[in-house]
Amino acid sequence: MRKSLLIAVLAALFAAGQQEARPPSDQQILPLYERCLQLIEAGGVASQELGRAGLPLAENIRMAVESLKFLGVRQPQLHYRVLANLRAYLLLAESVPKPVNFPAMARQQLAELRDHSLSAEAYFLALIERLENDLRQPDRDNLRRYRDANRTLGPPNPANPRVVFLGDSITDSWRLNEYFPNRDFVNRGISGQITGQMLGRFYADVIALKPAAVVILAGTNDIARGVSAEAIQNNLTMMCELADAHRIKVILASILPVSDHHKDANPAFERTRQRPLPAILEMNRWIQAFCEKRGYVYLNYYPAMAGPDGQLAPNLADDGLHPNAAGYRIMAPLALAAIEKALGPAKPGERRRRLF
Repeated sequence: MRKSLLIAVLAALFAAGQQEARPPSDQQILPLYERCLQLIEAGGVASQELGRAGLPLAENIRMAVESLKFLGVRQPQLHYRVLANLRAYLLLAESVPKPVNFPAMARQQLAELRDHSLSAEAYFLALIERLENDLRQPDRDNLRRYRDANRTLGPPNPANPRVVFLGDSITDSWRLNEYFPNRDFVNRGISGQITGQMLGRFYADVIALKPAAVVILAGTNDIARGVSAEAIQNNLTMMCELADAHRIKVILASILPVSDHHKDANPAFERTRQRPLPAILEMNRWIQAFCEKRGYVYLNYYPAMAGPDGQLAPNLADDGLHPNAAGYRIMAPLALAAIEKALGPAKPGERRRRLF
């Protein structure tokens, strides 16, 4: 409720007097902010007084932009900070006396900055609308995505054990039937999801399908959105507890590395800001230790997918995040080996899975 109220208040602050402008995309907004900073810097060169007076405002914008690069663009408070300081700078630019020889180019740059400010406000309002829609969304976890497929899926065949692959876009894009022909491997990945959403659909998309095992690949989107490590770990733990309760073997995969190798082709492909490799490695260490403690199979994709620099190898992805065909060819035998290990005979002394 408080989050919804905050979003509404932030939107109202900028709705008044808003001129029509086409909102930039998520990929365009950060480069637009960078351009605004360049224009502010240029204004300071043209007018030293404006440069001195506008320096704190520019620094506020710069800090907010850096935070957006790290946390991701779905942060309305940070966009509010950028816009508030942009507006303050434009008001300052109007009030500060200009030198007689104030160049025409500088006036054009101020006009460009005003236009960018309107575009940024349009993005902010569009983001607020999206976040409001998310809050009102009755199907937060996207249960409808596989509802029909789940209804028509037949019962599993003991001779060909069913395995559900649960995850985000990396799983969603994996054509399992091409890499694992004649196997009852069921893809239940949904692009963009975080662990909390996967937990929310775990019964419908995993338990109800009565698989022998589940492969869980999750966490990269959580890190990108600033979800705490504790929340990620709690969500993974609860999914594993649910699997245990229904005698489903658990295979927990490491989070894949990401890279910046393709950022020259597209600035949006600079991935390590939103998904820092140290954060990924820290979560992978927890996943591995958790698997060892619980007796689950740990599916470690990371070393096979990383290049010498520790980032996702450039030939295994075209955007620094999502594996391409070559990447999936690396992952497939690792996944199959983990599944065979999980479905093999129980080891002596293996703990009995408790039921709720």
